[in-house]
Amino acid sequence: MTEKTAAPAEKVDGPLLRIAFTLVLGTFMASIDATIVSVGIDTLADEFHASLAEIQWVSTAYLLAVVTAVPASGWLADRLGGRRVWLVAVGVFLCGSALCALSWSVTSLIVFRVLQGLGAGVLPPTGQALLARIAGPARTGRVISVVAVVPLLSPVLGPLAGGALLGAASWPWLFLVNLPVGAAAILLARRHVPVLEPTSRRAAFDVRGAVLLSPGLAVLVFGLTEVAHGNTAAATVGVSAGLLVLAGFVLHGLRTRGTPLIDPRLFTRPPLGAAALALLVLGASVFGTTFLLPLYFQSGRGLSAWGTGLLLAPQGLGAAAGSVLVNRTIDKVAPRTLVVTGVTLVLAGTVPFTQLDHGLPDTAIALALLLRGFGMAMIGAPVMNIVYSRIEPQQIARASGALNLLNTVGGSLGTAALAVVLQDRLGARHQDVPAAFADTFWWVVGLGLLAAAGTTRLPRTRALRRA
Repeated sequence: MTEKTAAPAEKVDGPLLRIAFTLVLGTFMASIDATIVSVGIDTLADEFHASLAEIQWVSTAYLLAVVTAVPASGWLADRLGGRRVWLVAVGVFLCGSALCALSWSVTSLIVFRVLQGLGAGVLPPTGQALLARIAGPARTGRVISVVAVVPLLSPVLGPLAGGALLGAASWPWLFLVNLPVGAAAILLARRHVPVLEPTSRRAAFDVRGAVLLSPGLAVLVFGLTEVAHGNTAAATVGVSAGLLVLAGFVLHGLRTRGTPLIDPRLFTRPPLGAAALALLVLGASVFGTTFLLPLYFQSGRGLSAWGTGLLLAPQGLGAAAGSVLVNRTIDKVAPRTLVVTGVTLVLAGTVPFTQLDHGLPDTAIALALLLRGFGMAMIGAPVMNIVYSRIEPQQIARASGALNLLNTVGGSLGTAALAVVLQDRLGARHQDVPAAFADTFWWVVGLGLLAAAGTTRLPRTRALRRA
């Protein structure tokens, strides 16, 4: 692979934007579904006469299925073609959504959420990899900056959409709302998304890697959720077993002569290692805050789901504004400069929440969220642009799966860790809710500082591969 450090930016034309819009519908469904359903957890518990411990599996099972599906997305796209895999994943997600709406018990709902999560786990990495291949290295940055804003909007739009749906309709519409979006995505994809030749039709599936990686991740995430629920025995067994199995996967990946499901050696090649560290820690920070703030607004300040969504709206506005800036500057400014600036803004927007026990006014909360959203939009797209512009086309699908997997696992790690910290601080603060949340946000600041350290290892320039 030969590289050059500068190249004239190519125009992002109408056809490419139509492809990007189509593919982002899949990511939109997958990312917003979790937040929509989380708003309706209490309603679902009442509907199915389920305990809190039982109904939490509606969210946990979905997350475990997503984590299980992501690693296989790269192999599927390489072997069958990205467009075909993406269409099948949308179909699986829609089938799971329809079945969830028809659930007759909490057990059936959990089973159908697993099916839904399997489709959701494949959609973002496959869509990103397909878009990167279609756009080419010179246009990847600008087009990724358009679609990367969608996951940042889901924590804002999800509570609003979930609250509105439950206010106007019955609980099945938490899932039926996906059907028209998914149907439109399939029709648009068949019309606008081109068929690309699979990069490796002969690639054998890494059965041993799949047996180690997906269950290892699922068990680890399960253990972490049990930490958050205070189940020490299950948490210890889950985390220990998960880490042991994942260590076995790493050893297998280093020793295998074939193509592992996710090649650990990818992370030793610049810039993927630094990008992975940044996205892992950043995922923990961003998803952890997404968990903390709605919980504080509803339990600490007594806001409804709708009111919580409105107070979170400035973060979505900031993300939209930040994506516009990134789209206009990503070919003119060094990507690392954008990423470091973004992490700095996220940190600056997080520090005010360490003062929640001092009566932080709504205006200050709104400004902090606006700043956080703006900074978050400046991180994901430039990081992916650096990676996609430096690796060969046949590696894009697997690299995309690896980065999405780390972001998801980072989010799970961050949420579980911060839940444990919050529980501890609530006890230490004698149930002083604002003070406990303020203490916990110092840990979020710490995660942001780790992410900042990772971003300094990113390359200063975006080197474009030659075809």
